[in-house]
Amino acid sequence: MSYTGTYTAIVTPFKNGQVDEHAFRKLIEFQIENGVSGIVPTGTTGEAATLDYDEHLRVIEIAVEEARGRCKIIAGTGSNSTHEAIELTVKAERLGVDAALLASPYYNKPTQEGVYRHYKKISESTGLNLVLYNVPGRTAGEIGVETCARLASDCKNIVSIKEAGGSSERVSALRRILPQGFTILSGDDSMTLPFMSVGAVGVVSVASNVIPKQITELVNAFLGGRASDAMNLHLNYFQLFRDLFIESNPIPIKTALYLMGMIENEFRLPLCEISKSNQVKLHETLASLKLV
Repeated sequence: MSYTGTYTAIVTPFKNGQVDEHAFRKLIEFQIENGVSGIVPTGTTGEAATLDYDEHLRVIEIAVEEARGRCKIIAGTGSNSTHEAIELTVKAERLGVDAALLASPYYNKPTQEGVYRHYKKISESTGLNLVLYNVPGRTAGEIGVETCARLASDCKNIVSIKEAGGSSERVSALRRILPQGFTILSGDDSMTLPFMSVGAVGVVSVASNVIPKQITELVNAFLGGRASDAMNLHLNYFQLFRDLFIESNPIPIKTALYLMGMIENEFRLPLCEISKSNQVKLHETLASLKLV
């Protein structure tokens, strides 16, 4: 199965301290109606770090139920514990997801050999397609280019990478060394177009929570040979891409969805509401794009 296009790193809405299942289902419908290739529940943007074990699996289950095969579901099942990552991935597979997204191990800072063994062990434990997730700004380490190549060669169900290292040079190095069928997805909306220019074929997007149609159009325009159309969309929404990271993700994107009347303005500590000055700035950007 090929992973190209737009995949929304979907938020987890809360209400009165609980997962707001009704609002979550509405968000999924909004994504599907606007043509995304898939959604990615229980990732960074989905506040997976503060979901308890049962909530984590329930959010994945709702995503599968609501999508009903109309788009791909790539569930976030990463952990700094290989055992826990295996357990979550196997259970997500039983729930019917299409693939799992696995952030590189964080905090314990394994060597590249440890990173390789971590992913290889997960690969051997499941029949799911697996998507690596390189996000050194969150994990304090990266999946080395050579490690990616080893995993692509040795683990046939490791088929893609979400690249959030912020470097087109690294994407070039990955594209040069990885098999052609192994896809690279941008992990940063502002870098989607630059990354696609050197071999990426889509994005796991935060911005598509609020502009799924436009992000899908940007990606499809570039893949369809209409680079100038993709550039125009990139520039039109570039300020939004920037403002969605004026505070730690997912604070700004959840605030944007709240301002659009789609979810409650609720987070799980240690995340909290956006500062008043940044909310004003974000509202101005959304208003300029006629989103509020």
